[in-house]
Amino acid sequence: MAGTGRPGGVVRPTLAVVGATGAVGTVMLQILSQRKDIWGEIRLIASPRSAGRKLAVRGEEVEVVALTEEAFDGVGIALFDVPDEVAGQWAPVAAARGAVVIDTSCVFRMEDEVPLVVPEVNPHAVRLRPRGIIANPDCTTLSMIVALGALHAEFGLRELVVSACQAASGAGHAGVRTLREQLSLVAGTELGTSPGDVRRAVGDNTGPFPEPVALNVVPWAGTVREDGWSSEELKVREETRKILGLANLPVAVTCVRVPVVTTHSCTVHARFENEVTVDRAREILATAPGVVLCDNPAAGEFPTPVDAVGTDPTWVGRVRRALDDPTALELFVCGDNLRKGSALNTVQIAELVAAES
Repeated sequence: MAGTGRPGGVVRPTLAVVGATGAVGTVMLQILSQRKDIWGEIRLIASPRSAGRKLAVRGEEVEVVALTEEAFDGVGIALFDVPDEVAGQWAPVAAARGAVVIDTSCVFRMEDEVPLVVPEVNPHAVRLRPRGIIANPDCTTLSMIVALGALHAEFGLRELVVSACQAASGAGHAGVRTLREQLSLVAGTELGTSPGDVRRAVGDNTGPFPEPVALNVVPWAGTVREDGWSSEELKVREETRKILGLANLPVAVTCVRVPVVTTHSCTVHARFENEVTVDRAREILATAPGVVLCDNPAAGEFPTPVDAVGTDPTWVGRVRRALDDPTALELFVCGDNLRKGSALNTVQIAELVAAES
C-alpha cells in the first residue's frame, strides 16, 4: 500500500479525500483531525473549480487539487464523497491506480464483488474486495444498523418495519440552506394554522424537497420506484439485508423528511426468532460498541436529534416489547447522518484497511 515512511520503518498510507469541499467531505476532515493519526499525506481532491482552495486538516492548511488520474498517484486509500455519476467514473480509475476506494455513493453498494461494510457489524467483509472498492451504506441505514446488528447477533432478526425521519442535511448543503431559508420566512408568524399558508409563504423555494419542510413533514425522499416505493426506502431494505447477511429478510421502510438540520431518527419495529426481554435488549444495547442507550422516559430521557447531532454513536431509547408479540421490540434511534451516517463510517473502514498493513 502506497504511503509515507516514518522513523522506525513505519509506513503510513497516503489518504485521499475526494469531494473534500462537500458537506460530508468537510465532516471527514474534522473526523480525521480528531481521531488517532495513522496517515501519511492526506491529499484533498475536488472538482477543478475548487482546486487551489485551502482546507484545514490535522491543524494544517492543505491545498485542494483537481480530480485527475494523476491525483491518485501514490495514494493507498481513497475516500469518495461525490455524486453518483462522478463516483461511477472515477472510483474504478483510483482502484486501477492502486488505491483501495471507500465510496459513499449508491453506485456500488449492491454489487456482488463490492462489500458493504459497517465496522461494528461486519468488519470481516472489508477484506473481500476483488474490485478494490468498498461501499459505505446509506446514511439512513447507518443511523440504525449498529443497534440492529447487536440485537440480531443475540436474538436473530426475522422482520423489520422502519419509519425514517430524515434531516435536511441528508440532501446536502442545498437541503440545509433551504430549511434555514424557509424557517426565516415563517419565524415570528402565525403560519401553520390555515390550509396552504406555509406553502404560500415559501412559494417555489422548496429546494431539493417536493414540499415545504419548515413547520411540516414530507413523507417522501428519493425518486419514484415501482408500486409507489421510493429509492431511499428500497436502499434501506436492500442494504440492511446485505450487511446482516439476511437476503430474504422482510423489510418495510417509510422515509419522512423532517425540519431537522442534522441527525436522522427512526422508529423501529423488529421481530426476532425467539422471545425477547427488554432487560436483555437494554443490556445488549448498553454494552454494544458504537451505541449509547438513553432510555428513561419517566425522567424525560430519550434520544432526540438535538442531543445526538455532532456525536458519533447511535443513540437508542424507548425500548419496549411489542404489546401483541413477545418476539418483537420497539425502538427509537438517532444518528448523526453526516458523522456515523457517512463520514465516520467511511473513516472507520479506512482504518480497518490501513490496519492490514
